[in-house]
Amino acid sequence: MSKSPPSGAALRVSALAQNAATPFLVQPDAAAMVVIAEELALSGLRKLRFGGEVRGHGATDWLLSGTLGATVTQPCGVTLKPVTTRIDVPVRRLYVRDLQEVDAPEVEMPEDDEVEPLTQWIDPEVVMIEALSLSLPLYPRADHAEPLPETVLTEPGAAPLTAQAMKPFAGLAALKDKLEGDDDS
Repeated sequence: MSKSPPSGAALRVSALAQNAATPFLVQPDAAAMVVIAEELALSGLRKLRFGGEVRGHGATDWLLSGTLGATVTQPCGVTLKPVTTRIDVPVRRLYVRDLQEVDAPEVEMPEDDEVEPLTQWIDPEVVMIEALSLSLPLYPRADHAEPLPETVLTEPGAAPLTAQAMKPFAGLAALKDKLEGDDDS
């Protein structure tokens, strides 16, 4: 069992009051935000704040609930220009003492993705980074960013294979047009 906390924000479960909420507030300094931004491949990270509480849930489990706020900068998926996004999301994790972990090569994801196994520590800092990474826009887009034009490469004399031609019913439409053209003759 580890006696030292995994981070400065970690809470030792044995020291938590079962019948009262334990508040927490994680506000990393500028140097820590640079490290987090690098870890999450962000161009910039400002105003990162995660606050909430941990309270007993039933006889043996613990509930962490809070709000994550951050301003992130990422490159636009089309133009690579910086895109700034404000994130404000509720965060909830239920730490369960008797959670059965499945050790199999293939496992279905559980429906409740907020459930975690209870260990010696509950670490709001780890939850903050995980929640931030899950809340990031997958494809940030700058205002007025136009999609890239389609690139078509083919051999000389051959018909180009475009995205439109690859659609499942494009061949049937061409056949229909040809058959309708033959009927007119």
